[in-house]
Amino acid sequence: MATKSFEVQLSAAGGTSSFLGKLQVEHVKIKNLYVAGKSVYFETDSKGIQTIRRFRRKYRVKVKISRIGSDSIQFRLFASFLFLIGCLLPLLASMFLWNVHVDSEVPELAERLEKKLTKAHIVVPSLLSKLPEEDEMRRMLMQDEPALSWIRFKQAGTSLQVTPMLAPLSTDVKEERKEKPSHLVAKTGGVITHFALTRGERASIIHQTVKKGDLLATGILEQGEKTTVVGADGEVFADYWLEVHFELPRTVSYSSLGEEQVNVKWRVPWFESKSGTYTVRSPINVIKTRKDPVHTVRLKKGMEESVILPLLRYDLLSKKQNELLIKEENILHVSFTNDKVKGTLLFLINENIAEKRPITQGD
Repeated sequence: MATKSFEVQLSAAGGTSSFLGKLQVEHVKIKNLYVAGKSVYFETDSKGIQTIRRFRRKYRVKVKISRIGSDSIQFRLFASFLFLIGCLLPLLASMFLWNVHVDSEVPELAERLEKKLTKAHIVVPSLLSKLPEEDEMRRMLMQDEPALSWIRFKQAGTSLQVTPMLAPLSTDVKEERKEKPSHLVAKTGGVITHFALTRGERASIIHQTVKKGDLLATGILEQGEKTTVVGADGEVFADYWLEVHFELPRTVSYSSLGEEQVNVKWRVPWFESKSGTYTVRSPINVIKTRKDPVHTVRLKKGMEESVILPLLRYDLLSKKQNELLIKEENILHVSFTNDKVKGTLLFLINENIAEKRPITQGD
């Protein structure tokens, strides 16, 4: 550890004896005292330095203070260690999530979403690398929230902003149609991962393999000898493999999100309207511009995972009406000709596979 001793050089036109006498009265620690020329040198501690600085103007003494041991190897190592810690702390802090903010004008909705985030262990501080995918977080937050149409996530450094978007209120007055009670059946085969039922009773279990048409949830409840038809409603999510055959031209064009430029200009805080009156305005004028560049690329071998797979993944996500999560993707076959690219991909998808089937008298 670095020493806290200091060397003091005193010099004064009228002499330094009276000042040294004052230091003795104040019980200042003085050692290794010697005189060189018109100056007096001695060593003291940090408490003595405070006393010297307090009385030097009163006695008109010039003081020069230097720290002893600042050039030693121990001090340099200690200073280097502190420098490394100062560099590493911001780096380590940047790997954690330090702020989660739900931006909503509805306090009750914001409170519910904050509780769901806490339940999903999206709290501060937590590692940014441990955050779930946006699709997974969106599905979790929108569950049991019919008033939401979408949730937007914006991550800026160590902060995550969650912006729920309410579904627009319909102004059309529609006649309420009484829906017939239904069962929930599988519209495709898969392995059930979880249920999100709002009505009805499970007719299958998690991790069960089902095929198209199998009963997932029943709308008929039985309690003893009593049977009640309530209908089933909700979602049943399952994993299943989807084989996609594609054919693309060798030359494709796509646009990417460009960099947004913000120009800030100063202006006078008033302007004259057409009627001749003056109106106050902000003295800062912010102009945002963005250009989305269009890229043209010729597909060739080696671009299967870097270009072809992302294009088809985006195409699949844009065609599906329901929210889905792509868990895994495999390239089975890709062939190149002069003007076409053909192939087959395999996607492991998780989505709601439930569809309604009206309850009949035979049920």
